[in-house]
Amino acid sequence: MFTGIVEAMGLVRNFRDEGSNRIFTLEAPFEEALKVDQSLAHNGVCLTVTEVIDASAEGNLYTVTAIEETLKKTILGSWKSGTQVNLERSLRVGDRLDGHFVQGHVDDTGKVVSVMEADGSWYFYFEYKEAYSHLLVPKGSICINGVSLTVVEAGKNTFSVAIIPYTYEHTTFGLLKPGDPVNLEFDILGKYFARWKELS
Repeated sequence: MFTGIVEAMGLVRNFRDEGSNRIFTLEAPFEEALKVDQSLAHNGVCLTVTEVIDASAEGNLYTVTAIEETLKKTILGSWKSGTQVNLERSLRVGDRLDGHFVQGHVDDTGKVVSVMEADGSWYFYFEYKEAYSHLLVPKGSICINGVSLTVVEAGKNTFSVAIIPYTYEHTTFGLLKPGDPVNLEFDILGKYFARWKELS
């Protein structure tokens, strides 16, 4: 379980394929050493640390494995050497919940339509599948590339969010441009309610 509050940006060093799986080697600027079996959200995708190659005061070099299903349903299949990713370690009992409950289970991908600067902040507009439109409401929560955000406007297949300077500078939002794909995880409360309504 995560909160969508990005701790740091990591860097994809390299990757290799093993059968239908893809093994990524990444660098994370965490001072504390990562551990094998630790859960870590990468652009909103929960992945397990499978090996810690090097840990020092400057950061950690480690590997994670993405299965074929993950590569198909998320933007991880487009990662290459040099790709920067949003990182968040799992929520600990007793931690403040500054974002919203995020599972690290991406529902689908969306696409950046446009970016508009607004006197020191930014509005990002995204396109997504209309089939998920019932899960988005204005002022509701959405997780985009692992970042917990508030929906500004919600249409049938488009929505927008507002980004403050801190988020723009400390996450990969500062790198996004029109046409870029993003991972989307819709609010779990909305998904449970939609399922209840479907079955009732």
